[in-house]
Amino acid sequence: MLNPHLEDEKKYLEEVISLMEKAKGKATEKIEGYTEGIVEKKKYVWSSPQSSDMAERAISRMDIEEDVIFAEMALKNFHQLEKSIKSPYFGRIDFKEEEKGEEAYYIGIYGFSESTYSNPLVFDWRAPLSSIFYDFEKGEAFYEAPSGVVSGELARKRQYKIRDSQMEYMIESDLNINDDVLQKELSKHSNEKMKNIVSTIQKEQNAIIRNNKAKVLIIQGAAGSGKTSIALHRTAFLLYRNKGNLRSENFLIISPNKVFGSYISNVLPELGEENIYETGFEDLAEEFLGEDYKFQTFFQQVEKILENKDKDFIKRLSLKATVKFIKELNAFLKYADEEFFQPEDINYGGFRVSKAQLKKRYELYKSDPIKTRIEKMGIFFSENYKMEFRDEAEIAIARKIRKHIEKSFLYLDPLALYKQFYKHIGYEKGFKMAEKNTLEWADVFPLIYVQIFLEGNKHKNTVIKHVLVDEMQDYTPIQYIILKKIFNCPMTILGDKYQRLNPYTSSAMELISKIFPGAECVELNKSYRSTIEIVDFSLKLQENKDIIPMERHGDKPEIIGLNTFEEEAGKISALISAYEKSDYTSLGILCKTGSQAEALYHELIKSHKNISLIDSQSEALTEGIVITTIHMCKGLEFDEIIISGVSEENFNTQIDQSFLYIACTRAMHKLYLTFTGEMSKFLA
Repeated sequence: MLNPHLEDEKKYLEEVISLMEKAKGKATEKIEGYTEGIVEKKKYVWSSPQSSDMAERAISRMDIEEDVIFAEMALKNFHQLEKSIKSPYFGRIDFKEEEKGEEAYYIGIYGFSESTYSNPLVFDWRAPLSSIFYDFEKGEAFYEAPSGVVSGELARKRQYKIRDSQMEYMIESDLNINDDVLQKELSKHSNEKMKNIVSTIQKEQNAIIRNNKAKVLIIQGAAGSGKTSIALHRTAFLLYRNKGNLRSENFLIISPNKVFGSYISNVLPELGEENIYETGFEDLAEEFLGEDYKFQTFFQQVEKILENKDKDFIKRLSLKATVKFIKELNAFLKYADEEFFQPEDINYGGFRVSKAQLKKRYELYKSDPIKTRIEKMGIFFSENYKMEFRDEAEIAIARKIRKHIEKSFLYLDPLALYKQFYKHIGYEKGFKMAEKNTLEWADVFPLIYVQIFLEGNKHKNTVIKHVLVDEMQDYTPIQYIILKKIFNCPMTILGDKYQRLNPYTSSAMELISKIFPGAECVELNKSYRSTIEIVDFSLKLQENKDIIPMERHGDKPEIIGLNTFEEEAGKISALISAYEKSDYTSLGILCKTGSQAEALYHELIKSHKNISLIDSQSEALTEGIVITTIHMCKGLEFDEIIISGVSEENFNTQIDQSFLYIACTRAMHKLYLTFTGEMSKFLA
């Protein structure tokens, strides 16, 4: 059905919704039927005497489990139909396959067929055919089907906005994604959850989403380029394409903090997939180190740099973020392997083992970690003793033999060996505790690296089959090496080298790709989040000649100077009042440090009770007005942003400049910067 006119389209929409309503009714009947069946079968199992046929009871339990699976599938179908009825599809292509007639194909978030054996009335956006909608203008087109490439001609492309089962508009589109539709979507207001972008995916984004071949895909994306959203849509695509082999529990995302994890938690469920596991590098560190070691967090490290410009501290952490450091550590561990095993002859009650024999056995187990080698040697020689001397003292002597061998390696404790490394390279000041019994964050993953050398990798993962790493620029090379050791699986790694929270320890795409040889690298330079005025302003803080802003205009950013903190808080209060009268739904007030954010929060809460303070302990982004630090708002976006305290005293270093750029690029529609005293030189 080609539906040439708007009225035809509206009539067709009514027909599709009617069929979906019927399918929803059938799904309801199935759910009820399975539920009743499960209840009856459970009653039978419970009421059957224990002496009844065990095989029959086992079959009944299997039947119940099968019914539960089918009921869950029917429930998932029901929820998808509920959403689809409100908006069945967003696009249409008229495609004429070679040597076949022209057909109209509708594309939505979920696919829909009248029955199992009928052709789809709506194609899932991830279906091979749907790629034509994203990739081609009118004319020659093709898509990659499982059977091979299908070529033909794209005769028409339409886009729709359907809300609450009503068609709001229809646009005939000659371009990839019509600018009018994209502008409408981009001008929408932000909220506390990231949304899906299926109706506005651009050609270059679609290529990344449908990339099913790269084992490691590294995405360098400008602020507002949608890289996180694209990575999540790629996850949904991979789940769709690899049904049976991949499930949501096989995916893991490593995100910067719990707030960001909560912010992105809406995307996959909107796309019909279950949420994936979310963790951070701090959680991974706790898995390795357990309760043996306390450590500073990454954000505490950043706060220390911001509040206390300790040159020795910066020198220490800068060193540990280099490839040279890893080479030196590897060379030391090789040296330790060869030189730190210093055995003495064993001589217990006539049982003798020479140093040469011990060294030979040590070399025999060379493929094992140090502690495993020591354990194997202890078992081998103590068992030899038991076989040779069967007396009452054999257990005690065997224990002594094992202890003797353990003491032969100079440093079996990971921290002791790690400290010895700094003596070895002549830089004892390179290791310093953040406070009593607390490691500096820069030492955490080097220590884990040493731990793996001594004890082996006890955290190899077989459940996770794909890892997403967000904010890639904030992790050091040694963190990526540990990640590679834990998860030997495909990865999607994404970030922006221009949004570094810590310029002393950041990693760019070029460096990360060397750790993952054969990785495929792509760049996303088009920015969709902010107006041109905000992008232009941001680029004066951080030059990026490659960035291409979306043609969307708004108010120019405002820099506002005040005399006192109280005046500055008063001005921010006035801006909040103006925001509350607007149609915008999210306002972020950003401060450089946690203490500054807390002080401003306590001042503003006096007159605005609906403000939330987000700190490193927060688990979710709240709706409306939020006060937080710049490093907590990474990856988030707000309709309006107010950056407080942009004075020369507060923002004057390289890291301060980077922070200002990050803060400005969070704004979608409006940006204000306030200060007291002298304005930061970066804003001049």
